[in-house]
Amino acid sequence: MNSKIRTKEVDFLFNAILQLENLEECYQFFEDLCTVTELKSMSQRIVVAKMLSEGRVYSDIVRETGASTATISRVNRSLEYGCDAYPMVFGRMEKQGK
Repeated sequence: MNSKIRTKEVDFLFNAILQLENLEECYQFFEDLCTVTELKSMSQRIVVAKMLSEGRVYSDIVRETGASTATISRVNRSLEYGCDAYPMVFGRMEKQGK
């Protein structure tokens, strides 16, 4: 993980997120924490990551999500050179049927 973002404040945020027990609590917490635009951006990025991991092409992703090619490229770089968190989460979601 990037040591530039590892701070006590980020630890506090992540520990708070780990306290959430269900989808409704996630909606409540993130609605309080984030703007609508921030939530839409984060949700768009994870959908883009899922589509890229399924081998979808940029043109389909742009059409279906409205994401810019710059966003898609950035997410693709995370998939290729990141911490492998997307595949980890997607694998866990598949096991739970989500």
